[in-house]
Amino acid sequence: MPGAEPVIHAEHLEKRYGRTVAVADVSLTVRRGEIVGVLGRNGAGKTTTVEMIGGLREPDGGTVRVLGLDPAGSAADRAALRERVGLQLQESALPLRITVREAVEEYACFYDDPADPGDLLRDLGLADKAGTQFRALSGGQKQRLSIALALVGNPEIAVLDELTTGLDPQARRDTWDVVERVRRRGVTIVLVTHFMEEAERLCDRVVLVDAGRVVAEGTPAEVAALVGADQTLTFRPSAPVDAAALRTLGSVGAVEVDGGIVQVRGTGNVVQDVMVALAGAGVRPDDLRVHRSSLEDAFVRLTGAAADDARPGTPSATDRVEA
Repeated sequence: MPGAEPVIHAEHLEKRYGRTVAVADVSLTVRRGEIVGVLGRNGAGKTTTVEMIGGLREPDGGTVRVLGLDPAGSAADRAALRERVGLQLQESALPLRITVREAVEEYACFYDDPADPGDLLRDLGLADKAGTQFRALSGGQKQRLSIALALVGNPEIAVLDELTTGLDPQARRDTWDVVERVRRRGVTIVLVTHFMEEAERLCDRVVLVDAGRVVAEGTPAEVAALVGADQTLTFRPSAPVDAAALRTLGSVGAVEVDGGIVQVRGTGNVVQDVMVALAGAGVRPDDLRVHRSSLEDAFVRLTGAAADDARPGTPSATDRVEA
């Protein structure tokens, strides 16, 4: 379970490139053992933020401490963090002919106390691909290898940036299983993602960034609740429904009937209340669907972008800065 001890503490981070503001004001805290998601549209400032946390970019303003050290501070701080923080970047590549085992063993040489390459490959489901060249790996296998390279130094923290972009649904879910196994190894994870389902599945808390600023944070359920606790029931009634009677229920906000389809919106116990009312009237709700406010609803409402639109496509000018 996540502990109370913060391992990352960033306050009012800023990063500019000329007149382009990549990060205007981002603050976040990550506790030991957590998986914290950093969410936002393309160009929102997510990658720049985690690169400042990882010591790859120096902030123009604000402060960040990782395991009590300054990623942009002294040479001693930077060297210590290289041993304790693993980075899996959005864009990474290896020589096409290098094998999985060769890549992990080569990266292991950079650390004073690396993980055993064989154990790591077994943990990440790559043992049977140890002799396979990078060019012959599937997209999901390449992502597992990138995770292995981020973990080979036995880090306390792993930063995973757009881990499952471009993967098919099965490979994405397989990669989620890998991330959960990584957490069970005791690694704290910062996960940058466009996928709301991924954040809801994996993250203890999320930080939603828009235009370089934090616009919401909390558990996925808490962030979803920021845009309301509405629930919508849609069904085809087996007999005519008295819409006026449903509207008198305290939990019901609105009832619409269109072409034989009934849609009821409400809060609290609206599902149970409507089911009881329909049963009392002898009406069966066929093809019943229930929609509750989700993290994706919050994402759309708070950033003004559909989650599908936030997935990587043609990069904007800010996207190019962020990469």
